[in-house]
Amino acid sequence: MREIVINTGPVIALVAATGSLNWLSAMYRRVWVPHEVMAEISAGGPSNPEVTALYAALNFVNLLNPAVALPLPLLHELDLGEASVIHTAIQNGISTVAIDEKTGRRIARLHGLKVTGSLGILIKAKEQGLIDNLSDCITRMRSHGIWISTVLIQQTLTAAGES
Repeated sequence: MREIVINTGPVIALVAATGSLNWLSAMYRRVWVPHEVMAEISAGGPSNPEVTALYAALNFVNLLNPAVALPLPLLHELDLGEASVIHTAIQNGISTVAIDEKTGRRIARLHGLKVTGSLGILIKAKEQGLIDNLSDCITRMRSHGIWISTVLIQQTLTAAGES
């Protein structure tokens, strides 16, 4: 099983889609959450669903603390969360990152990292029988204010065999 470093957007989306992160332990041996990502998530308050989900999954979620000095070139192009995800992956020899934002995905690929996002993780979860219906997950994500284009939804449902 692999390891992955995850950004704020995917944490929020996956919790909105499924209500927890515990199922990720069947896909990843360790999920790394950089300090900067946890700070972004915690800004919603200590009882927000994402904080609760992360603390409930501490058996395989690695909450990194303290913050580390991030390379300036990353900070010039990305927000703190994305920069910390890429930096953490590189520094710890982790080949895969979960980033939903287009620029962050591009920069991660330029650094030789494999990139997935919320929907990619959900497709794999469906393939592994960890979730039953991807369409329901997408509906829950959208009801939580997560924007996903109609084209991307169709591509995702086709990839998951639900169209």
